[in-house]
Parts: sequence; C-alpha cells; structure tokens
Amino acid sequence: MRIMVMVDLHCHLLPGIDDGSKNMNISLRLAKEATENGVTHALLTPHHMNGHYVNHKQDVLQRTKEFQAELEKNNIPLTVFPGQEVRINGQLMDALDNDDILFADESGKYMMLEFPDNDVPHYTNQMIFNLQQRGITPVVVHPERNTKIMAEPDLLYQMLEKGCLSQITASSYVGTFGKKVEKFSKNLIAAGQGYVFASDAHDLPGRKYEMRQAFEKLAHEFSKDMAQEYQDNARAIINGDEVARHQINKIQQRKKLFGLF
Repeated sequence: MRIMVMVDLHCHLLPGIDDGSKNMNISLRLAKEATENGVTHALLTPHHMNGHYVNHKQDVLQRTKEFQAELEKNNIPLTVFPGQEVRINGQLMDALDNDDILFADESGKYMMLEFPDNDVPHYTNQMIFNLQQRGITPVVVHPERNTKIMAEPDLLYQMLEKGCLSQITASSYVGTFGKKVEKFSKNLIAAGQGYVFASDAHDLPGRKYEMRQAFEKLAHEFSKDMAQEYQDNARAIINGDEVARHQINKIQQRKKLFGLF
C-alpha cells in the first residue's frame, strides 16, 4: 500500500513568533489537527519582513528543530521544515545577500512570496525579474484573497506568464472566507492559475485544516488528475524539483458596480 504523502507548504505553527500559534501547546494541537486532516509534511512559514514581524533565518532553523523534537516526544507524525512567508519589500535583495531568507526547498529555488492584502506594489515586476535572475521562482501565496488581484486578475496572470507559481489556500476554495473568495479561487483554478493548495493555518476561531476537503472538492469539481497534480506540485516544490507548467488562461475582468472604486 502506498503511504499517502500530503505536503503543506504554508502554515503558522511555530509558537510565539507571529500571528499564528501563541504557545507550544497550541502548536502541538494544530500539528495534531494537521495530521488528522492527512498532512504528513509541513513547511513552517512564519511571517518575515511584513512590517510587523521579522523572523530571521537562523532563529527559524533553531525553532523548527525544537518543534520537531516536541512533535516526536508527543508522537505526532508530522515532519516539519524551516521556511518563511516572505513579504515583498524593498529590502528583499539585501536580505538575500545577507543570507537571511529561507526557501520552500533546501536548494533555494522556490520562495513563498506574500503581497499586502490589498495591493500589488508598483515595483513587483522588477522584483520578480531580480529574483529570477538569481534562479529563484516566486510562489505567490494566497492570491485569491488579495483584493487588488480580485479586482484586476491580470496582475496574477502576468506574474504566472513570467514564470511564477501560485498557492491557493485550501480554506478559500472550500468557502471559509466567504462566497466571493470561494468563487474567485474556483475561477483561478479553472483558468489554470493555481498550482498548489496549502493550509495557511493560524490559530484562529473558525479556521481549521481543510486540505483534505479541498482536494476532494477539486477531484469532484475538476478531476482526480488535477487533484493529483496539485499534490505532486507541492512535493516537487519542497524537494526543489521542476514543477510541470500547464496552460494558463486569462480571467474576465469583473465589471465595476456603480463605479465607486
């Protein structure tokens, strides 16, 4: 029997360092919930350089090691890896030069890149180009919840055209963030603009692990092959392997109602 591997590339399980888990007990509970939902491997991605939190590479490496030891002590079958959810910012190149950035993989190929909730900064294209010059592929995290991308879906399309990947949050697709986000997630997937699911787990009321539910819905609404592809892509990213690109299409611009915005 093939043991199912499910990789979660984005979660806030490390205790006490960002807006995720507040302490080790909560972290262990979240980890247990992850494994009950089918997750076997998790990339720990505390916020880095987002204006509120800085989580230096060396700290995350140390804390991940400590957390893995706690998981083993508590018999929770989750393998964790050190990472960061890196906010796009003007100092990102300096942070790379100073070796203060963790990637999704050990070879430094994939970066989990976050945008502000309601913006895609004007320097984004230049920054993506600079990262790619260094052999780095940005994985744009939760674009389906970015209000600017929702209003102008071409922004994400252009990033994917340039070679970026995208991570859709499982909870978005199953409706936890409301109908609008659920529908936009589905539209992105239908247009080939999704590559992986991740939990983006925080310890928040009403937020739970919904990875398995998202994969089941994907298999039902689209195809089993696509659900498998999303799983394979997450594994490829954490291993630093090539991700097979697929056809991407544009999403029709939403018509602005009443011209208020």
